[in-house]
Amino acid sequence: MFRRIVAVSLVGALAGAGVTASAQGHGGNGGRHDGIQLEALDRGLVAAVTGDGVFLSWRLLADEVTGYNDSGLTGATFKVYRDGKKIATVTDSTNYLDAAGDDGSEYKVVAVKRGRDDVSDTVTPWSEGYLDIPLQKPADGVTPAGEAYTYAANDISPGDLDGDGDYEYIVKWDPSNSKDVSQVGYTGNVYLDAYTQEGDLLWRIDLGVNIRAGAHYTQFDVYDFDGDGKAEVMLKTAPGTKTTSYGRGGKSRYITLPREDKAAGVTHEDDYRLSAEGYYDHLVEMFKGWDQHPEVLNGDWPATIEAALGADEQFDLAYPLSQEDAEALADYFIDVYAPSRSARNQLRVFEGFILDGPEYLTVFDGRSGRELDTVDFPVDRGDDGLLWGDYAMSRIEPGNRVDRFLSGVAYLDGEHPSAIFARGYYTRTTITAIDWDGRNLRQRWQADSGHAPMSNPFNDGPHGVEGPDPEWGTLTTQGDHSLQVADVDGDGKQEIVYGAATLDDDGSLLYSSYATMPEGSGNPGAWAKLGHGDALHVGDFDPDREGLEVFSVFEGGAWAPYGYAMRDAETGEVLWGGYSGRDTGRGMVGDIDPSVPGLEAWASLPPNEAGEPEGLFTATGEPIAGTTPGTNMSIRWSADMTTQHVHGAATTVLETPTIRDYASGVVLEATGTLTNNWTKGNPGLVADVLGDWREELLVRTEDSSAIRVYVSTEVTDHKLYTLMHDPQYRVGVANQQTTYNQPQYTSFYLASDMDFGEVTVPDYHTP
Repeated sequence: MFRRIVAVSLVGALAGAGVTASAQGHGGNGGRHDGIQLEALDRGLVAAVTGDGVFLSWRLLADEVTGYNDSGLTGATFKVYRDGKKIATVTDSTNYLDAAGDDGSEYKVVAVKRGRDDVSDTVTPWSEGYLDIPLQKPADGVTPAGEAYTYAANDISPGDLDGDGDYEYIVKWDPSNSKDVSQVGYTGNVYLDAYTQEGDLLWRIDLGVNIRAGAHYTQFDVYDFDGDGKAEVMLKTAPGTKTTSYGRGGKSRYITLPREDKAAGVTHEDDYRLSAEGYYDHLVEMFKGWDQHPEVLNGDWPATIEAALGADEQFDLAYPLSQEDAEALADYFIDVYAPSRSARNQLRVFEGFILDGPEYLTVFDGRSGRELDTVDFPVDRGDDGLLWGDYAMSRIEPGNRVDRFLSGVAYLDGEHPSAIFARGYYTRTTITAIDWDGRNLRQRWQADSGHAPMSNPFNDGPHGVEGPDPEWGTLTTQGDHSLQVADVDGDGKQEIVYGAATLDDDGSLLYSSYATMPEGSGNPGAWAKLGHGDALHVGDFDPDREGLEVFSVFEGGAWAPYGYAMRDAETGEVLWGGYSGRDTGRGMVGDIDPSVPGLEAWASLPPNEAGEPEGLFTATGEPIAGTTPGTNMSIRWSADMTTQHVHGAATTVLETPTIRDYASGVVLEATGTLTNNWTKGNPGLVADVLGDWREELLVRTEDSSAIRVYVSTEVTDHKLYTLMHDPQYRVGVANQQTTYNQPQYTSFYLASDMDFGEVTVPDYHTP
């Protein structure tokens, strides 16, 4: 997948003269179809007015790299033109400050390299220092319960939808009543829009009433899966999902229902949302069929509902249950049993959930929004969560663990991208790899732990219990609210880091991480899973150590061996970490202090007994004095290659986002914009979508009338190819949208003290 830059004498002079200093990758225009498939990006030139003139920034493509020097990579030489006249020649970077420019100037950049010169598009400066991409907000709505809701732009994912070398943007619209999977109530429909950088709306997908709104339900993969040079969009759909194209002759079309579903009477008018009365009827039917449930027939669950609820003295009923007896048990369950487990169990008002009905996976054409193929979702729900443990613990939450979804993109064969769709991570855990060949969706492999066994589905503790599958059974309770993709074993193929476990490229279990519970924990000396957590980071964090690392935080509290840990990405072995005894809810990695070797890692820990802040560490686990930075999202913004962070919100009140440097404080205040997802406080997107190797900040305006794009205008003398040509980083950008948005990392060590000779350059082709 990669080639490493070769150190040669006179590399700077050779590169300046257009002489190749190392073997070229097969990329760019007309490259051979070997190596990994990446995007044929254009120069990505952007200009922005600053107080010192006009700042220009553009891409170095990976196949233009010829070597390196002390400050960066070498490769193409760039001639900068203003209003048709050459004003500079740039060799040591991919940016330039034109002190004489203004907002009426026109710019282009010409790359001089082996072969033909490459001329960029002509651009005019952003007069405000940022770009607003206009959006068209969906209409407000009202739920079946009479509650009004509005819309705000949420996650954003980039993709070259038309093959012209620049990015379009897929924007997810979330209704104001979107819900966590554990929250009761109706939601509005979810929409996905495709916009050009100029703000043209290409198409809209209305997911319909049978897809609930919330961070855990809709994960959308935007990528060129079939290698035709144009990105597709793949996600979970249902009856009622339709697309509207706004191109020539555009029209609205529902997705194609599978033949078996149409034969069974399924229509696009079906509404599977449950009212409170509908849930009661659902419960009655579940109880009526109790004696025929496979777990009951196998003797694994109590033979009667009353025995399962510990209500033998109150009931003495005959099975199969009559309608009257099933209703009596349903009343007892809702009004007596459930509230006795937790005061939060208010099942008389349980409504808005979708616990039945068909579930599909659909791939859409990125340019037109047209449906290309629809198949059954790779893992069906099976039931309303009974088998998944949703009724087993004190908080009874039908539709919770069963409807936890993740998605991503991975180069499982080292050359072609596959889509990853996962269901579950607390109890049953399933991960499926899907390929799109331009004609059909096909399953590459599927990993399935099986349901965590329970002796009583209404009173048990299924978290941490192994599933029955002999290979994947240990996946249970190891997954997070996100996933990461990286080549952790160095074989040129990417693996799926699923929280505290990792699947190899072929879907086999590479490892599942366990450790001994420490003194003072809930079960000292026991061998326990590292378990579930809310933040997951994979990259080369320690330059003195071979391979990649994983930094995670864990929420198991007294029942988890660690609250935070750095692990070897290939083996899962804990390199260092600490027991916290509490839900350690946040963590991050970045080069925030250039005086400290390696990237720093931090976790949301309380002050020590002396009241001093804790939780900030070196890459090798040594504590660093000082407060921890924010954990909403990191961003590579600075000229010196350190890491900054986006501060969004730490409360239930959305705040104006800022970019903050650990030493300097606020370096950008994005006035007039907001982050997403309340306490998560994450932007719509952070990614290197324009200009040089630094990342752009994409956030919604306060009224969601536009996506505002900010670009760093600090001049840097570091030269690096676009991060979007590093395969780990690129799939990380595609995966950023899944559930709890996480930063992406390059496959090589990227920091203020990096050795540019250690940068890996992909051997790639572009469709």
